[in-house]
Amino acid sequence: MSDKVQIKRALVSVYDKTGLLDLARVLTDFSVQLISTGGTAQHLRDNGIPVTNVSDLTGFPEILDGRVKTLHPMIHGGILAKRDHPKQMQELTEHHIQPIDMVIVNLYPFEKTVAKPDVTPEEAHDNIDIGGPCMIRAAAKNSSSVAVLTDNAQFDQVIEELKREAGALSLKTRQQLAAEAFRRTYQYDLAIANFLAASEPQVDAFPEIINLSMHKVQDLRYGENPHQKAALFADTRPTAGKKIFGKQLHGKELSFNNILDINSAIGLAMEFETPCAVIVKHNNPCGVAIDDNLVLAYENAFSTDSVSAFGGVVALNKPVSKELSELLSSVFLEVVVAPGFSADSVEILSKKKNLRLIEWPMMQDTLGYDIKKVFGGYLLQSIDTERGMEENYRVVSSRQPGEKEWSAMRFGWKVVKWVKSNAVIFVSEKKTMGIGAGQMSRVDSSKIAVQKAKEAGQSLEGSIVASDAFFPFRDGVDTAAEAGAIGVIQPGGSVRDAEVIEAANEHNLAMVFTGVRHFRH
Repeated sequence: MSDKVQIKRALVSVYDKTGLLDLARVLTDFSVQLISTGGTAQHLRDNGIPVTNVSDLTGFPEILDGRVKTLHPMIHGGILAKRDHPKQMQELTEHHIQPIDMVIVNLYPFEKTVAKPDVTPEEAHDNIDIGGPCMIRAAAKNSSSVAVLTDNAQFDQVIEELKREAGALSLKTRQQLAAEAFRRTYQYDLAIANFLAASEPQVDAFPEIINLSMHKVQDLRYGENPHQKAALFADTRPTAGKKIFGKQLHGKELSFNNILDINSAIGLAMEFETPCAVIVKHNNPCGVAIDDNLVLAYENAFSTDSVSAFGGVVALNKPVSKELSELLSSVFLEVVVAPGFSADSVEILSKKKNLRLIEWPMMQDTLGYDIKKVFGGYLLQSIDTERGMEENYRVVSSRQPGEKEWSAMRFGWKVVKWVKSNAVIFVSEKKTMGIGAGQMSRVDSSKIAVQKAKEAGQSLEGSIVASDAFFPFRDGVDTAAEAGAIGVIQPGGSVRDAEVIEAANEHNLAMVFTGVRHFRH
């Protein structure tokens, strides 16, 4: 069989008619017979394009308010017949069925319909296309002989090839279109399945089969390293957040690492209602502070580790003012992300040619899964959230924390959750003072946090230590006390908890167990 298929007959049934007339006219120029239904047929006819009604081929009218139009052997026989199979072609002749060489179908807008906040179950069900997916799958299965178009964005490519090849399409093009067709029907069926599943009470957070559907938002400069390709995809499930990413106002293209850092930075910034500034470097916070004045919050966050802040990502949970933008523009940063920027601040920050400015609505997305790729599969877990658990916190030391100590503990506990494990940080009520991250030993993390504070000229006298997991030995507490800490907040749960508590009492530290661990790998 020839690689090329001459298009002689095309079935057209589309919801979105954008660009259809251009394609239909080119097909007509090559004497292709157009077969169509309902509104599509009327649209072609109104624009002077000859068309044959499906009902004229089938000898059967559309019924059930249009629910049944193309589900007929005269249609599916014409699509599915193997052209290089004499017996099948003889059957077409015996039953007066004409081969169909092209199927042009796009589906009812189910995804857009169910995305509406006021959608009713009846409206959703009415937008489940049946005939369309059947024709698409049939044509895609028979791509050796049939071309299938499922997206109006494909029209220009097909028009160009039809003109170049005198009304024919290559096998390569047909196979490419078939692959895209099966991707489309998969995505469509998955959207329906997810919608129906979401309407039922969720009994098991992890059902036996989990299907995820994503569409590409944009290609990225590169992955974690320049030799790795990368792209940003949006989760198209109905339960996903309404917005995947913020609006970029200025700066060069985002990289894979930029997005990872932005994700961590805004996640931490959104932990606080009070104006908050977060500086992240290599997916670890190197400075965090809160204050009624966002400018002061940024200055305090920056002072935690001004060396590491160089080339970092800054996230702010309140809009950026002119005054703050002047501070931000005085250092080298990769990204500034905030829920808004004043006109003056955009003008000032845009003078930094490569600085990326991202406007991000401060909405937490706690739905769905945290997914990590491993050899041979994926690890899925629920999002790490901690809501309403403070009532389970226990003071385990002899000394009770004072009001200011409690305030610092709450602040530190929100921050340490976003630091790579093992994580030990020193904080005051409103700012980080020393951050130790990503060490194999928790006592090493403590020492690094102390060293970072010394390098920044921070006094740790009266500070609070937050640890993302329990202290397995008393040495971490000893290190904290020697540095000047007066309190510790940690999950507890070590077999040596008694020893660790004894160390806290020896140093007159207030110690709180949260009962919750926040490992971040």
